[in-house]
Amino acid sequence: MKITSFNPLICTRHADEIVKIFEELGFETTHVKEKLNDEDITEFRMKDANGFHVDVSSAGDKLPMPNDITVIRINVDDFDEAMKYFTDKGFFNPMGNRIIDGGSSKDAILFAPSGFGIRIIQHIKNHD
Repeated sequence: MKITSFNPLICTRHADEIVKIFEELGFETTHVKEKLNDEDITEFRMKDANGFHVDVSSAGDKLPMPNDITVIRINVDDFDEAMKYFTDKGFFNPMGNRIIDGGSSKDAILFAPSGFGIRIIQHIKNHD
């Protein structure tokens, strides 16, 4: 498994407010994905002038917990290998076996037994 990038991901019920805070800090929205998994989930990919990224997701109400969470987004080249690696280490998907299909990517949020959260994501390149 090769990690291609990683950055914070904020899952919140207040995505617009969080995006505004990061805009005030100099971040710009570089990409927006809407209706992930045909649900009311919108994700904002943001970047500042130094190349730092932060993602903000409106998926907070889809998680089985009452509060917003911040996890580490880990982009990988092999989703299945990454899932096996982390689940073998005791990480679990709080939404069962649910995998999010974003069309151009697939991902899942996992938690370590200690509560540390990650989001594994693989971008699916269209070679046609």
